[in-house]
Amino acid sequence: MNMDFIEALNEIERDKGIAKDVLIDAIEAALISGYKRNFNTAQNVRVDINRHTGLIKVYARKTVVEEVLDPRLEITLYAAREINQNYTLNDIVEIEVTPRDFGRIAAQTAKQVVTQRIREAERGLIYSAYVDKEEDIVNGIVQRQDQRNLYIDLGKIEAAMPLSELMPTDKFKQGDRVKAYITKVENTTKGPQIILSRTHPGLLKRLFELEVPEIFQGVVEIRSVAREAGFRSKIAVHSRNAEVDPVGSCVGPKGLRVQTIVNELKGEKIDIVRWMDSVEEYVANALSPSKVLEVQVFEAEKMARVIVPDYQLSLAIGIKGQNARLAAKLTGWKIDIKSETQAEQEYGRPKTYTEEMHQDSVSID
Repeated sequence: MNMDFIEALNEIERDKGIAKDVLIDAIEAALISGYKRNFNTAQNVRVDINRHTGLIKVYARKTVVEEVLDPRLEITLYAAREINQNYTLNDIVEIEVTPRDFGRIAAQTAKQVVTQRIREAERGLIYSAYVDKEEDIVNGIVQRQDQRNLYIDLGKIEAAMPLSELMPTDKFKQGDRVKAYITKVENTTKGPQIILSRTHPGLLKRLFELEVPEIFQGVVEIRSVAREAGFRSKIAVHSRNAEVDPVGSCVGPKGLRVQTIVNELKGEKIDIVRWMDSVEEYVANALSPSKVLEVQVFEAEKMARVIVPDYQLSLAIGIKGQNARLAAKLTGWKIDIKSETQAEQEYGRPKTYTEEMHQDSVSID
């Protein structure tokens, strides 16, 4: 070991961000094993590497006792005081035992261990960098695909996106750029493992947070998200400032903000609705783009019966029940949709509805 070695560690610290002291501590620990293995000794030893010169010294550590039973581990009080008069019983005496040719052994051991520890430290740095990005969006480049996953290069690490987490409209090939949501970051024996998704509702939420300044600033709040990835989504928003329209903020000037998100999600339809304290109004908004005449709330069952004009029934339910299903997910209420005629027939209610409920929502196709 010499100054060249110390400078090499300094360079690793600058280039890879791994502290020199961490590497030196790892080398010292490895050299203890190397010393015992190469010199066939069971001594309790300590290896010290000078942080400035690279000079290595090996010290045997012995406990001061009255009677020595194992000379490799113990030393008499008399012998200890020949080294230093201040030693007392049970003190630890360090005696230099650096072998003459230890430099060669040290170099070989250090090369192996430094390579391993650098790899481990880099994995630790990558894990630390990405564990805080869990539930956030990352950009990457498609590398390859197997039967289970699409692999995305994030720069310092390759992340996996299960094929089940791809939207039906997603068609990626090698080299394509992709934006995805981090669902999980794990530190495994093989290094950090990052799992991505394009179907998670969190992706839609984070896209709105990135595109809408009012959400980023905390003026507009996303209260709920319901999503059937690749087809349709609903998002409920609320404004903390009465002068700020939460729906209009999300739509943006000429619809530019929400259109950017729709483009990223390959044409996924998005309904933006105003969150309301009133269950009746919230459920009516959630059923956008259909119009609602009346909402009857049954608290005990946490169910809402919704009455819509006859011509709006199909729109309220949606294709294969999608609109009603998303509205139920968004609000957390079971929703039973009836047409005006059905309500009259089943509940004996006359057609007295003269106007539709006020609804505050917008649908983006």
